[in-house]
Amino acid sequence: MLLRFTLPRGTSPAVVFSLALSSTLWSGCSTTDQKTSPVDQVIGSMSDSLPVVQLPDEADPEDENWKGIDLTPKAPVLPLYPAEEAQKFLLPAGYHIEPILTEPQIQQPGAIAFDGNGRMYVLELRTYMLTADSDGELEPDSRISRWEDRDHDGVYETGTAFVDSLIFPRFVLPYGKDCILTMESDADNVYKYTDTDGDGKADKKELFTNKYGRSGNVEHQQAFMYWGMDNWLYSTVNAFRVRETPGGVIREKTGYNRAQWGVAHDDDGKLWFQGGASGLPSYFQFPIHYGNFEVENEFAEGFDVPWGAAVKTADMQGGMDEIRQPDGSLKRVTGSAGNDVYRGDRLPRDLQGQYFYGEPVARIVRQINPVVTEGLTTLHNVYQDEQSEFLRSTDPLFRPVDMATAPDGTLYIVDMYHGIIQEGQWAQKGSYLRTKIEQYQLDKVVGLGRIWRITHEGLERDKTQPRMFEERTAELVNHLTHPNGWWRDKAQQLIVLRQDRSVVPQLETLARQDKNMLARFHALWSLEGLNALDVTLVRDLLQDPNPRLRIQALRASETLYKTGKKELASDYQRMLQDPVTEVVIQAMLTAKVLQLPALDRHIQAAMTANQARGVQVVGKQILNPPVVRGFGVSGGPDLTETQLALVEHGAEIFNELCSQCHGTDGTGTPVGEGQVLAPPLTGSLRVQAHPDYVIKTLLHGLTGPIEGKTYAGGIMVGMPEQSDEWVASVLSFIRVNLTNEASPITPADVARVRKASAAQQGPYQYAALRASVPQALPLQDNWNVTASHTASARIGGTASPRSAFNFEGWTTGETQQKGMWFQIELPRPTTLTEVHFNSPPIRSGWGPEAPPPIQTYPRTYEVQVSMDGKTWSEPVATRQGSEADQTVVFAPVDAKFVRITQTTTVEAEDTAPWSMRQLQLFGLVTSSVALN
Repeated sequence: MLLRFTLPRGTSPAVVFSLALSSTLWSGCSTTDQKTSPVDQVIGSMSDSLPVVQLPDEADPEDENWKGIDLTPKAPVLPLYPAEEAQKFLLPAGYHIEPILTEPQIQQPGAIAFDGNGRMYVLELRTYMLTADSDGELEPDSRISRWEDRDHDGVYETGTAFVDSLIFPRFVLPYGKDCILTMESDADNVYKYTDTDGDGKADKKELFTNKYGRSGNVEHQQAFMYWGMDNWLYSTVNAFRVRETPGGVIREKTGYNRAQWGVAHDDDGKLWFQGGASGLPSYFQFPIHYGNFEVENEFAEGFDVPWGAAVKTADMQGGMDEIRQPDGSLKRVTGSAGNDVYRGDRLPRDLQGQYFYGEPVARIVRQINPVVTEGLTTLHNVYQDEQSEFLRSTDPLFRPVDMATAPDGTLYIVDMYHGIIQEGQWAQKGSYLRTKIEQYQLDKVVGLGRIWRITHEGLERDKTQPRMFEERTAELVNHLTHPNGWWRDKAQQLIVLRQDRSVVPQLETLARQDKNMLARFHALWSLEGLNALDVTLVRDLLQDPNPRLRIQALRASETLYKTGKKELASDYQRMLQDPVTEVVIQAMLTAKVLQLPALDRHIQAAMTANQARGVQVVGKQILNPPVVRGFGVSGGPDLTETQLALVEHGAEIFNELCSQCHGTDGTGTPVGEGQVLAPPLTGSLRVQAHPDYVIKTLLHGLTGPIEGKTYAGGIMVGMPEQSDEWVASVLSFIRVNLTNEASPITPADVARVRKASAAQQGPYQYAALRASVPQALPLQDNWNVTASHTASARIGGTASPRSAFNFEGWTTGETQQKGMWFQIELPRPTTLTEVHFNSPPIRSGWGPEAPPPIQTYPRTYEVQVSMDGKTWSEPVATRQGSEADQTVVFAPVDAKFVRITQTTTVEAEDTAPWSMRQLQLFGLVTSSVALN
């Protein structure tokens, strides 16, 4: 094949070679027109005539956001080949940048992550801002691809679509061999996808955890599920953390991280969260699970001033008031995305421990130096005095959205290479940004994307190919001493996932004796993840000469204290008087999160003994917690006074009785060898499921294995002698608390189940109990969902009836009329028992002066079923809507079709459409419903 380029006169041979390499990459891909590169396709979509733009009618030319705006016709911003873009980067002396994966193999990358064999997973947000109005943003066209460098030349040339047809996926977390965790936008569940046949494509989908998501603008939803050094999984936005245990996925509340796109950790395991609209790091002072602490002057003077290169376009959402003249660059940070604490070994040593993040509006990657003084951290832009940044570009299409320390010891940069980086809600018609988009035809630059490697002269990348999936666990332990933090992190993760306790002696020796301090950290946390942490080892490490190790021992000891090792309280009291300020602060945080007895007195004593600013700031806020407001806070249901009384009574019952077997925190009372006395109740999908499950269990008991796992207690004894109110109280406490956040149970619910299950003799076996309880039927690809009327429930959303099953929602788009219908066709007849859905109100404002919301629940409706979609039954239920949450229960009925029909036309003055989201069907099933 002949490759032809038109190059500027005097182009260097290196650029010519790099262009040929880039073209070889795209020409070998079968998913694109091989006659035209993606860059050429984008250029071909642009208008030859220069657009005429003018000040929108509603714009005030005297307003600072518009004053001085240049509206003269401009040539479009043309995309460059990767090798051409590489020439536009500005880096400090000695640094080099090279493309390692580009379009058309990938499109619009948003994040990357590596598995134990060094294969790179790419989160491809293929629907992001394809038009200025964000049309089709929630179409199922995004993917997670997996790439590897099989010929070891540094370019990732071999890849597959590991999971395809996703709706704007939020993250990708490699989770063992050929397995990842991810979730979609406007969804609530995290799923585990596994490739079981080795073809590079996931063919198995399993629920990992629920109650993880939210709806809203795609910039405001949770992202970046991240494995911390403490073996918990964190994400942006969500004020909780989760982890998988032998008893299921459990959850704990944390502080509010106020982050949007980016989570990383340093060598000591402290998490760093990256903000979004703020353009700044969000929370980084202390580990987030200790709650929030407000610290003044976290950023050095001038930190919010970016020093991007001259890009001329001045296409910043804030308007001309935010533009540095005359170069058109950004003069105050306004957006940020992606972060990494560099922990590799193939860039200069002065980069280790430095914090990097992208500011895609300013087209920069910042290098931040964290300076700790008296236990508190202040962030400094390394290149501020030079009025520069670590990485800048004069190409307006450079959009750095993620970065990562790579297995080869270098730093990778994810470049979405996109015309518009702000979501459509910030680029609406009549806005300053929309005017600039149209002036430069930025909306035409879509479907591209590059991943770059940053190297340094004299430091060759590490060409060792990771092969952790083929290694024995004992070999993984050896990687805990590796100088590259990526190898240490991944080895620890796989050790914990394997749950191979044969390496416990090896890990204990490493934790006690190794000369590599960082290896000792990872050995300690590997033991914690294996549930093999010994209290004697921890107490010894609490007296180690190195204060950093004492801090790690304090953090790890919290797991033991929670499981009953209360003797550690004396160690905490002693360490509150440690001579090192950072150790004292950690002891205070540990005492706070564990609610150490006489906490206030001990904190006050520590503050008296140590006057360091950090000790005083933390101590004061423990003693007098500030009011903290979170972004996207996830909480339990709002309780009425009656429900609250039930829950409070249930707490007493649980602590007096149930905690003996189920543990004080609901995770199960340990009995040794990783076993617990009774099934964990914390974060339990069984507890959160249909209320009948826990009611029947408490009334009649449960024995035998549960989902293949046995428990030391052997049997849950039924308590039919207890009153309906007693049963409702304790079950409401368990469902509302212990991170379950499910609805409470009423005494009437208990009475109904007691009557219906009166024939049950003795305790249930799990299979029989589950078969007797209605199960939520997860939406399947082969369900045919239709409606008489369909419109998108939100700007940029998908006009599809299937959206009724997620957070995005479905709506008629028109005023409710008699005869409107919504129908589901199942692939086979199923015994149905209930329909649940939520119809959120439409608000046009907030506060006492705002007009009342428009209610979108169906005013009156009926539910019918059918076997063939032609002959319909008499209504199995009729309802008159009165609130957003609708629960329709009916006698079990076999059906292949189910239809909800409006039976009233709403009066003309009430323009409420009918809407539904989080729709669920419930039915009786004899085994787990397949997810595929």
